[in-house]
Amino acid sequence: MNFFRHRPLALLAPALLVAVAGCSTADDGATAAVPGPDAKTAKTCRELHRVLPHKLDGRGRDDPRPRSAYTAGWGNPAIILRCGVVRPPKMVDPKVAEGGDPDAVAGEVNGVDWLMEKQGDGTWRFTTANRTAYVQVSLVKGMSAEDEGTAVLTELAGPVRKAIPKGIASMR
Repeated sequence: MNFFRHRPLALLAPALLVAVAGCSTADDGATAAVPGPDAKTAKTCRELHRVLPHKLDGRGRDDPRPRSAYTAGWGNPAIILRCGVVRPPKMVDPKVAEGGDPDAVAGEVNGVDWLMEKQGDGTWRFTTANRTAYVQVSLVKGMSAEDEGTAVLTELAGPVRKAIPKGIASMR
């Protein structure tokens, strides 16, 4: 029996195991769709990215995949921030402005105006208003808009005021 004839297969098995392990999808990191802002908004969003906090509501920074200057995340499961998103349809809905939509409320937190929308799965999404770029923050399922949402928006107000000037965002 030729021992060397079977040896290449024995060496191939560990290499194959390493390759398969490297392709594992067991990574629990968050993912987020990356916005595609215009050049002016992109510059503003990159500035926001530079001034975002390392901790938010006691959660450590853990940016979602794919990595981008237009997204940020904190905790696991993650609170997700996206900068340069399109204007939400409810932002121009007269029912929201008049307080007639229970799933969308306009409000202000520390000098930043927000549209607060309850999503179909019960989570909350907040989008800045009256700023030159739309910034969207999505809470983790189970976080309330009144308690944790207020804390999150309070902590983000300073960076948003610093990086995103007041004004009208692109209508995209």
